Amino acid sequence: MTAAPAPRGLIRELTRAQRRLLLGGVLLGMAGVVSTLVQPQIVSRLIAAAGQHRPVAGLITLLAVLFLADAALSSTQGYLIGRAGENIVRDARVLLAGKVLRADLAHLNAQRQGDVHTRLVGDTALMKIALTQSLAQIILNGLVVVGGTVMMALIDVWLLLLTVGCLGVASAASVWLARGLRKAALVNREDTGEFGADLQRVLAALPTVKAASAEGREESRLARLADQARRSGNRVTVLNALLSPVLNVGLQASLAAVMGVGMARVATGSLGVADFTAFTMYLFYLVSPLVLVFISIGVYQQGRAAVQRVDELAGLPQEDDPVFGDGSAPGDGSAPGYGSGIPAPRPAPDGGHPAVEFRDVGFGYGDRPVLEGVSFTIPRRGLTALVGVSGAGKTTVFQLIERFYRPGHGAVVLDGKDIAHLPPAEIRGRVGYVQQDSAAMRGTLRENIVYAAPDAADADIAEAVELAGLADVVAALPDGLDTRLGDQGIGLSGGQRQRLCVARALLQKPAVILLDEATAHLDSDAEAALRDSLRRIARRCAVVAIAHRISTVVEADRIVVLDAGRVRAVGTHQQLLQNDGLYRRLATAQFADNALAGSAAGSAARPAAAPSAGSAAGPSAGPSAGPPAGEPSPAPSALPTAGAAR
Repeated sequence: MTAAPAPRGLIRELTRAQRRLLLGGVLLGMAGVVSTLVQPQIVSRLIAAAGQHRPVAGLITLLAVLFLADAALSSTQGYLIGRAGENIVRDARVLLAGKVLRADLAHLNAQRQGDVHTRLVGDTALMKIALTQSLAQIILNGLVVVGGTVMMALIDVWLLLLTVGCLGVASAASVWLARGLRKAALVNREDTGEFGADLQRVLAALPTVKAASAEGREESRLARLADQARRSGNRVTVLNALLSPVLNVGLQASLAAVMGVGMARVATGSLGVADFTAFTMYLFYLVSPLVLVFISIGVYQQGRAAVQRVDELAGLPQEDDPVFGDGSAPGDGSAPGYGSGIPAPRPAPDGGHPAVEFRDVGFGYGDRPVLEGVSFTIPRRGLTALVGVSGAGKTTVFQLIERFYRPGHGAVVLDGKDIAHLPPAEIRGRVGYVQQDSAAMRGTLRENIVYAAPDAADADIAEAVELAGLADVVAALPDGLDTRLGDQGIGLSGGQRQRLCVARALLQKPAVILLDEATAHLDSDAEAALRDSLRRIARRCAVVAIAHRISTVVEADRIVVLDAGRVRAVGTHQQLLQNDGLYRRLATAQFADNALAGSAAGSAARPAAAPSAGSAAGPSAGPSAGPPAGEPSPAPSALPTAGAAR
């Protein structure tokens, strides 16, 4: 995953928010460490008192209290640290979810969605272990090791040196294993993300997979990715499994050496029994904490790999990042354009601004250019159709209006304002968008319709449903608007989902409505009803439709023909039939139906018309907006001008 570097201190800030719980847990843990380190001294005094026939009841009671205090402190410390960890995971997931939802689409679409899901769910859980449990274990058990070592030095330095010598080699080997473990864990997290991403790809297209009888091929592909994750996971398992045995060898060697040398010194009288017992207890007390320290280091290294992946996700560029003077945004890679030599927006003939204006816009996906020098205007009212062959850039035009992507150069102007300098919420509040794939989500029909306007009144909902031609569908459903839909709108046909999306866009009461193939899945009756609705809607606001059906195109007030990422011509259906060869071919090959003959006959009875001054065919549209070379120019304009401001 390639993303901009995460903000410095992001994880530190998440941890700092839980500093009270973490500090409380660490302090209680330190109190438990003191309780643990005192116990061998009490045992030593108990042995000495028993040897001198002095009372030992008080020492036994004190030892019992220390045991109970140690247990209470340890459990309370574990609870506080665990609670802090859960809070950190919650905060991280909320923060990352917000980052993903507000991410710049050009960068987010470059990521594999399954891997993004793995980072949000799996890596944040591992991050919790690294930042709380493992780190706390390293600190507290490290204090036990350090404190125990100091106490052992006070008892007998030579025995301590013998112990350290045996443990030194094992500790060095454990550190080397821990470093390798972190690298292996990072590879395993990446492999797991790859498997998750591919699994999501298959599930999202499962009907296509089944229709193509590709289950076996996809299963084999997933199996290869699962094997890859297994191999890297096995390496993590091997390194993890070696940590404890390597350290245990050193501990066992130390214990054997201390017992042998210590017993010999006790026998010669150079070391007291009580001191030897205390030293041995400290050594035993060191065994578990020392093992836990190195195990925690291993787990922490795995958690650090997760933290690195979480940081990368947090570094996704946001679509509301500030735009610099040259028009670029942080990490978007766009060329200079916004605000650099772009003329001021032209007012429409009625004194207002066009609803939308493209001004010498260029855009590409990576190294693949899609639009180049595109200029046209959309009046404040009326229906504008975008036509062109597949790949001409029609849907890209819509995505630029919504500012899902930023132009490489030029400007997209909304009601006289360059959208590069408008907040995304303001742009999308003015622009309604009906996607080609008719997106619907799990939930009730009402929840889907009011998704962009959750506070809409019932009267407004009813009006949007009626205008979208969805009223009969709602009336036929068992629970009406409260009927529940499955994932991706299961429960409605493709055409019904399309009308649902139109109703959702209408409920926003936008100044501009973008319809990407809004009639593609409708039958003739539903299409006729929607066309009638579009005529009424177009009296209120600007309607822009990507259309392949002749019925929609014929009724458009103006048609913009795109060809190879450029505006080839602008005009009415009749004008373009007469004056543009490409449009004529499209009308013949793609739009042919009974209406074509009728509209062609009607064009002979009416004078040809050219775009008005408010359309892109004017001088500002540039040479690309006129008819192609070698074809006749359109006759004087008879098109309606833009309506009054809404």
